[in-house]
Amino acid sequence: MPEETCTDAFTEHRSLLFTIAYEMLGSAADAEDVLQESYLRWRAVDPATVGRPRAYLVRTVTRQALNHLRAAKARREDYVGMWLPEPIRTAPGVSEDVILAESVSMAMMLVLETLNPTERAVFVLHEVFGYTHGEIAASIGRTEVSVRQTAHRARRHVHARRRRFEPVSDATAEIVRRFLAAAATGEIQPLMDLLAPDVVVISDGGGKAAAVRRPVTGRTEVARFVLGVYRGGTATARVEPATYNGMPAARFVTDDGLDWLVAFEVRDGRITGLYGVRNPDKLHHAEAVRTLDRGGPQPWKP
Repeated sequence: MPEETCTDAFTEHRSLLFTIAYEMLGSAADAEDVLQESYLRWRAVDPATVGRPRAYLVRTVTRQALNHLRAAKARREDYVGMWLPEPIRTAPGVSEDVILAESVSMAMMLVLETLNPTERAVFVLHEVFGYTHGEIAASIGRTEVSVRQTAHRARRHVHARRRRFEPVSDATAEIVRRFLAAAATGEIQPLMDLLAPDVVVISDGGGKAAAVRRPVTGRTEVARFVLGVYRGGTATARVEPATYNGMPAARFVTDDGLDWLVAFEVRDGRITGLYGVRNPDKLHHAEAVRTLDRGGPQPWKP
């Protein structure tokens, strides 16, 4: 395929392809690898044989992502401590598409991690992007009947574990701002007033940075944990508000760079989850704002 034609077609659909790969893998770095591999395959194709470039590219990316996901599953069994997806910086406007915002939220990505690779691919393509069972079957090399059964099983699994999602808004961002201000004072009660009774902290250091290796749960325990972290040196970091994975977030920046990234789950005016990423391998590309795209109401069509 002529390079200019190839590049133009791939660039046109790049945001959609990245979004699919990221939701399947939970890693922006791996998603970029998948896109690079898919682009090289796309370049080798005779354009006369491709009637629907977007459908062809989605199929290619899906298959490459499945290969990566199967390999990643084995690596994550040996992961040190708790695993969180590699955070991606999203524009505040991502909350305008609630389905998209929820699908990349930390809580949902953790639920997707409990699916097997085929279930995850089917769930993401059908529930998030709206692909038909027949289109998915063609993408992953399964029968339509098999895909339909997998979709039902994956949907039931996810719905039993998903938490109600509230996208980032001025109100949720204000709650996070108040929480950070309260943490800086060192007083426990103002913190507890902003936490839900079942609040949970999940922290990912990957064995390369200090982080708790089990969830911290409950209003009192979480408040004490947060104050302990602040007393341990976080209070000297510069705190920058941001939006990551469609959630209000805070970046803790020191003279050496980004040290912590915490995304906050807020529901009904209370913080229900804090997701802290400190593994440096997952913070290398945390500056770039990612454009996410579900491809419209019928992304499988040209």
